Amino acid sequence: MKPLIVTTIPGGIITILIFYLNYFPFNLVEKFLMLAAFVIVPLVILLLRYDEKNKQQRVIYAAIKLLQFPAALLVLTSVMGSKTWGLGSTAIPGTLALGWLLFTFLLGIYGLTVIVNRKGRTEEIAIGAGLVYFFIGGIWFTLYQYQFDLFQAKPTTHALSSVHFHFSSAIVPIFIGLLGRVMTKKSWYPWVVAVDIIGPILIAVGIIFSKPIEYIGVTLFACNIAIYTTYLLGYLRRGSLQNKSSFFLVLSCIAFYTIVIVSICYPLLKNMFSLTIHDFIPIYGSLHAFGFVLCGLIGWVYMIDSLKEKYNKEQHE
Repeated sequence: MKPLIVTTIPGGIITILIFYLNYFPFNLVEKFLMLAAFVIVPLVILLLRYDEKNKQQRVIYAAIKLLQFPAALLVLTSVMGSKTWGLGSTAIPGTLALGWLLFTFLLGIYGLTVIVNRKGRTEEIAIGAGLVYFFIGGIWFTLYQYQFDLFQAKPTTHALSSVHFHFSSAIVPIFIGLLGRVMTKKSWYPWVVAVDIIGPILIAVGIIFSKPIEYIGVTLFACNIAIYTTYLLGYLRRGSLQNKSSFFLVLSCIAFYTIVIVSICYPLLKNMFSLTIHDFIPIYGSLHAFGFVLCGLIGWVYMIDSLKEKYNKEQHE
């Protein structure tokens, strides 16, 4: 798939270097933000479709494709400025982060056009909401780079909130929406979409103000992902899709179930090996970012491409 290679290979190489070279003294949260900027968002852009007759949507989509890589470079430059070049005490890292904020704002605007132009179709509302959540993630990243203390929350909390919105909050509604495009609609589907839209807000509010609210949001969100992965596995079993799409989507589902198993076994493992929650954070983060999110996006890109090819072949027969 040429678009997949052209769009993600340069960003993928940069991300690998960031994760493995000591020249980039980033913490794990910042590395995941780099992954989102250079790899996750380009894959999401490949999944977007626009109305040829809607000039406004076409223009925004063209701007998103054009600005994604420069905006990702600004994210890298911003974090390099604060961590490597000794500019953390200045406003320069925050000013550079405004480039990503503008880009995610365009993603959010595009998400609103998806919601409006699709006339209330539930699956499109889910995808549009996911794109809007990227913008909220951009806001939190900018606050983090400016080192603002908002709502009495420390900048570290802003970084965690940014990762939350760049991955779970944005990606899960998009996954649910993509599933809605291909599945036979069920009566429970609108409720799943509603929880997907409300859940991230509960989690974000809980992170800052109230742990019980955060736990409620996380529980609802995890249940939704369980519904999504269970139905998706059943759909893949019934369907006749390319092996590549099925392979990556199954890996994505397995990564989620692995996270659940590790979470259940955490108390036992903690006592057996004298581990702390900080020892598990890289495991949780990697399974979610590289397993559930990255593999899921690659699988959906291949699936949408194979469905398009199948449709075009049927049209020409």
